[in-house]
Amino acid sequence: MNDGLGQRIVLVNKGLMQIGRRTESDLRLVGSDVSREHAEIVRQDDDWILRDKGSRYGTYVNGEPVTEHKLTHGDKVQFGRASGVDVVFLTGDAPGHTDRSHASAVNDLRQLASLLEGLRALGSGRVLDEVLALVLDAAIDVAGAERGFIMLAPKVDAVGAELEMKLARAKGRVTLPGTGFKTSRKVPEEVFATGELQIVADLLDGDLANVHLGTVQLGIRHVACIPLRMVRYLDRADMKNEQKNIGVLYLDSREKGSLLAPHTRTALDTLATEAGVAIENARLYRETLEKARIEHELKVAAVIQKALLPEGKHTGPFYESAGMSVQARSIGGDFFDMQEMPNGQFGFLCGDVAGKGPAAALLTSKILGIFSAFASVGDSPEQTVDHINKVLTRRAIDARYATMLYGQLSPSGKLSFCNAGHNPPLIYGADGLRRIESGGMPVGLFEFAPYSADTVELKPGDAMVLYSDGVTEAHNVAGDEFGEARLVEVVEKHHRGSADVVLEQIVNAVTEFARGAEQYDDITALVVKYTGAP
Repeated sequence: MNDGLGQRIVLVNKGLMQIGRRTESDLRLVGSDVSREHAEIVRQDDDWILRDKGSRYGTYVNGEPVTEHKLTHGDKVQFGRASGVDVVFLTGDAPGHTDRSHASAVNDLRQLASLLEGLRALGSGRVLDEVLALVLDAAIDVAGAERGFIMLAPKVDAVGAELEMKLARAKGRVTLPGTGFKTSRKVPEEVFATGELQIVADLLDGDLANVHLGTVQLGIRHVACIPLRMVRYLDRADMKNEQKNIGVLYLDSREKGSLLAPHTRTALDTLATEAGVAIENARLYRETLEKARIEHELKVAAVIQKALLPEGKHTGPFYESAGMSVQARSIGGDFFDMQEMPNGQFGFLCGDVAGKGPAAALLTSKILGIFSAFASVGDSPEQTVDHINKVLTRRAIDARYATMLYGQLSPSGKLSFCNAGHNPPLIYGADGLRRIESGGMPVGLFEFAPYSADTVELKPGDAMVLYSDGVTEAHNVAGDEFGEARLVEVVEKHHRGSADVVLEQIVNAVTEFARGAEQYDDITALVVKYTGAP
């Protein structure tokens, strides 16, 4: 037959063959004149009968409309007047059948590879499975094999990677369980390593039976294994096209059939090259879908993480506070929290987890949960930090730690705080700038690390600024860092404003400085301002 997919041979090998536009049709046709259930071919004794199924635009044989017709060799069949499909009915062993079947299989795969290249954003997530099934079925049909499987490397041309069984099929388009497909891995692994097609005429020859004993016991005698290749065509004339092995196509049979015929080798070699392109495009498409799914999940995680942080502004009878965290990625490792204490004090926390991405975000959530549990009972800053450290170290989270500063402000202006390796806080007020240098070990490194509290007295109007590395280490397009000096200038200029005004000016200054440059660290700042005893 000849249609939009080109010239091809379709075997009539069933007692009832359904023809039409339906996906389930044995011979699926496209065209405005083709009905969903257009016609059927039925075997009656030694004859083949063509029957129209009440199609809208009719069925024609040799130009004449028919409702039922006994097909003879050379009959030209049309389904509708303008379907664009020419079908010639052939009986017996038509000349060149194998070559045309091979050409049809290769043509189908070539078109599929081209479609996948341009339409990766469309279709089903199962597209790779469907391509693998198409490749296997085409190869089994072309070679006359009884069964086959496809094994792929995890990545293109993966050195030393173990081939993974992806799909096993038997004649008649039957899917076989991969665990039940018994055969030696020796031939597939050799073919993948060398990139050379192997055809074994008889496994009982020589010492092959000992190597493939399990396969021989199943009655399998004849084997063909073909490397699946991905060819990258390069534009420059002075560069050679790149050819990479992505896996193997394995076929075997108990009967010789056409598996060992000379034309089969050429057919399978060409088929494998086209199949490699289709499979790799389908695999890239699946990776695109997976990337989109991960990006969606990260967006959801970012929303959840933002919900775990407190409201940015918090005001009490003797204080004002405002905090903000801007992630460099969808989710980050910076955090802050603010709490009213049972003893009437105001507690606040600012910290930074080592690392980036999902792992840092998960540890951030863990720390905030521990902090909430211990801070609510009124423990001192050093006790709370010690609790957090012990929980993290006992969980044995490798190479994960965090810096933090936890402070408690009383109505009298007394500020008690414990610094666990975090950036020194800045205090600016009537007495000018104070940089509090005291600090201890980050949490999550050593279970028995000592932690102690330091105390300072704040005067009404004093503003304390806590920040992460992302503030001072933010860089501009020239590669210069924002630095602590610029941070001090902003605080000095705006410290008389409310806490949220000071915070806004800090974030604006950092954002404006870093405009146009990619940032690799989260930007987090917390401002606590003592307004005086009520």
